[in-house]
Amino acid sequence: MLWMRDVCFSVCASVLIITFLYQPVRVEGTSMLPRLEDHDRLFINKFVYHVEAIKRGDVVVFHYPRNPKLSYIKRVIAIPGDRVEIRDGQVVVNGRAIAEPYVPEEYRDTRSMEAEMVPQGEYFVLGDHRSIASDSRDFGLVARGLIYGKAEFVYWPRRDVGVVR
Repeated sequence: MLWMRDVCFSVCASVLIITFLYQPVRVEGTSMLPRLEDHDRLFINKFVYHVEAIKRGDVVVFHYPRNPKLSYIKRVIAIPGDRVEIRDGQVVVNGRAIAEPYVPEEYRDTRSMEAEMVPQGEYFVLGDHRSIASDSRDFGLVARGLIYGKAEFVYWPRRDVGVVR
């Protein structure tokens, strides 16, 4: 009978962890190459943004603004109060060009975007594979209420295992 108690405890703990803390998700698409590949499996932290702010550089999972049944994964480039623009592919935040070591040269593009202020409660997100990504350049800013997790750790396939940066 002790084993039954242990199994029940384990199941309850797992349900609580998956419901409130970590959730496994599967990447669909290639807009976050080279770090996240199509069909990679990773854990997202669903609790972290209840205790800390979303920061520039975070890789977040959110409900797509145009169809909340879909989920997207992108990198936060600008936060509320920032002024963001893109000049021939170079992202400029608050008047300063930002370094983006996570975007290899072959994934860059030359798109430009007029400067805009990011209002309170909104975020500007981009895919790391800029030449193919559908992101804030296309669908606009992402409301805070649509963001539900931070990508933390790839667990499958084994060749990709590691922390998401």
